[in-house]
Amino acid sequence: MMEFRQIDAVNVPMELLLEADPSVQAIQKYLIKSWCFVAQQNENIVGACIAKNNQSGTCEIYNVSVHPNHQGQGVGSKLMQYALNELFAQGIERIELGTGTFGYQLMFYQRLGFRVDRVDKDYFLIHYPEPIFEMGIQHKDMLRLYIDSP
Repeated sequence: MMEFRQIDAVNVPMELLLEADPSVQAIQKYLIKSWCFVAQQNENIVGACIAKNNQSGTCEIYNVSVHPNHQGQGVGSKLMQYALNELFAQGIERIELGTGTFGYQLMFYQRLGFRVDRVDKDYFLIHYPEPIFEMGIQHKDMLRLYIDSP
């Protein structure tokens, strides 16, 4: 049975977070003072969503990852819905995130109700030392998405 809950950042497996973000340094930076929501099955953490309060009433989701053995089973969607509900219940009015300009992740977030806010040109070229490819295409720009409290 899948459980969803909030845990301390130190208990989130780094190898899971690396599924969504290839930079250990970036992960370590945003884990500090973050909210960590997880999907857990039989004591194993199989999904994680990391969010951080940026300013009053607004937070950013920095990482959403699901272990490869559990992808395509609705774990990520259920985890995100849990995290969104928890964040809105804590008084967060707007949740933001950044993702690539194409690919599965963009559709995933849009299905959850996220909308495009702006484009950060060359984000992945500037902030990551190694090129990031998906479906044979290099990620260069980042789309900034948001969802407001219902």
